[in-house]
Amino acid sequence: MVILALFFLTHLDESPVTGRMRLLVFSRENYMELAAITSQGYMEEFAEQLVPEQDPRHQVVQRVVQHLAQRNQDIPEVSSVPWCVHVVQSPTVNAFVLPNGKVFMFTGMLEAVADIHQLTFILGHEMAHAVMGHSAEQASMSHVIDFLSLILLTAIWAVCPRDSLAVLGQWIQGKLVQFLFSRPYSRKLEAEADQVGLQMAAKACADVRAGPVFWQQMELTDQLTGEPTIPEWLSTHPSHRNRVTQMDRLIPQALELRESCDCPALPATDPRSVFAKSVRLLLDGATDGRGAEGGGLAAPVASPDPQPPSTSPRLPAFT
Repeated sequence: MVILALFFLTHLDESPVTGRMRLLVFSRENYMELAAITSQGYMEEFAEQLVPEQDPRHQVVQRVVQHLAQRNQDIPEVSSVPWCVHVVQSPTVNAFVLPNGKVFMFTGMLEAVADIHQLTFILGHEMAHAVMGHSAEQASMSHVIDFLSLILLTAIWAVCPRDSLAVLGQWIQGKLVQFLFSRPYSRKLEAEADQVGLQMAAKACADVRAGPVFWQQMELTDQLTGEPTIPEWLSTHPSHRNRVTQMDRLIPQALELRESCDCPALPATDPRSVFAKSVRLLLDGATDGRGAEGGGLAAPVASPDPQPPSTSPRLPAFT
């Protein structure tokens, strides 16, 4: 126990931006090396789907990433990374950023965002994962939990050395770790990336009020397409509704930060109010349409994919 306590104490690290203390087994150099291998794997996987650099979609993502990086130079983890953009032709509503600054944006996500402000928030969120070193943090936590689980399973097998019990114990242990540690921890990191990403977008002079609107759009899309709602405790991500609630609490602070960065004044009309009014009109129109024709509604946007498609072992790619 003393050795274990010393291990934890000697591997504590302060998270950038938020100052949160966390366990970090891997050094920055270690996971940068792994990120380079991971990014090369994605480049090979998406080789036939990469949008040319001359494409307007690539150029707009490039400009937003460069602007975010420029306006957040006060964060060492931002200024020390060479940010590089890759746009992937795919209907998947997803984006992710690796710790070495490799940005992968799917065209499905570009179609899902309503404006440049939402795109800035999404990219800020993904860059925040890289800046905070969330992939290394989650990998560190997984290693420690696996080690502790191995000790527990060994002790159980020593008391009752039966193969069937060992198999059952391993299955139960896997489920407990997944639902009590891994998924809640992933949701915590997603919420932190929302917070830091919102701050980065505010410093880049985006209209941060558009951030929660994006998740309201995704929630509405899921409802209109009949996408089954997964309980939050089963997911690696917070629910759309909980993300909206959390971000609404953070908006006043983000607006103050934006104002302190000498950004142009925002229009008086809040995009959240505009979206709420649009939804009411849409629902009223749908009600009238069903009464007259018995028609329904359809939505063209697919549900967001929580992970980039991959089968090889790599760094966790947060979204």
